[in-house]
Amino acid sequence: MISVIIPYFNQPEFLARCLASVCGQAAGAHSVEIIVVDNGSRQLPQAVVAGFPGVQLAQEPTPGPGPARNRGVALSRGEILAFIDTDCVAAADWLAAIARRFDSDPRAMILGGDVQILHVDPARPTFNEAYEAEFSFRNQHYIAAQNFAVTANLAMRRAVFEAVGGFGGIGIAEDRDWGQRASAKGYPTLWEPAMRADHPARSGFTELARKWDRHTAHDFETTVARPLGRLRWVLRTAAMVGSPFAAIPRVLRSGRIKGGAVGKLMALVILVRIRLYRARSMVPLIFARDASRLSGRWRDQG
Repeated sequence: MISVIIPYFNQPEFLARCLASVCGQAAGAHSVEIIVVDNGSRQLPQAVVAGFPGVQLAQEPTPGPGPARNRGVALSRGEILAFIDTDCVAAADWLAAIARRFDSDPRAMILGGDVQILHVDPARPTFNEAYEAEFSFRNQHYIAAQNFAVTANLAMRRAVFEAVGGFGGIGIAEDRDWGQRASAKGYPTLWEPAMRADHPARSGFTELARKWDRHTAHDFETTVARPLGRLRWVLRTAAMVGSPFAAIPRVLRSGRIKGGAVGKLMALVILVRIRLYRARSMVPLIFARDASRLSGRWRDQG
């Protein structure tokens, strides 16, 4: 059995779309169960879930998608665990790709799949779509360089989850933390491009900035814990200012950005804006004791 676990927080329209993309998919010889875990929403998505027979709805009061996923695992029965986010749309063969890789490759313990941006109109991308198509959800890079895959599209054998332990709370980047703990225990994450999910771009710059606030907070806590951490943080802050120039060749070569030359120009505009925003957010942390002011902002989007 494959257990699909979806953490949920105040996004009923997205949840309906996600469930529509997953429900009814074939998974080879595996049966499938789907568990939605509400994480303190204003209203439980009972009406949405009721439209998809067999889907289980649970609740987890501890804030954070990590605890919600842990609750889903505790309720699940599958020997394979598959995680997807509420706002994602699974490809039509998402579960089949997961089943095929695990069934054919005994070395596969953890899989990270491709996450691409869901465009409203691929011929006319928005600024955020153009930027995020290249700079968000870089699962292949994360797996190769940082030993983790984002939980928006992640699968693993249950035995691995039990050996590594659950996901962390909102004080850390729970996907990176979990993947690196798994790697340290000898369970590397493998890249599986056939396992694809699409994620909408953030709706505006404020939502995009809130995402980077959280990542900045997590990076700060990790950096200052190392020797010469404050100095490292100062150097990272300075490097952030000049980083858009170094990324220009990457944008020009990108095959993921839609809209041709116009789309690539739009991506560069948002890249410069977000990198300068990140640098401005990093400066006050040079003198701060912690970054909790930034890390807690993710709940504001609900």
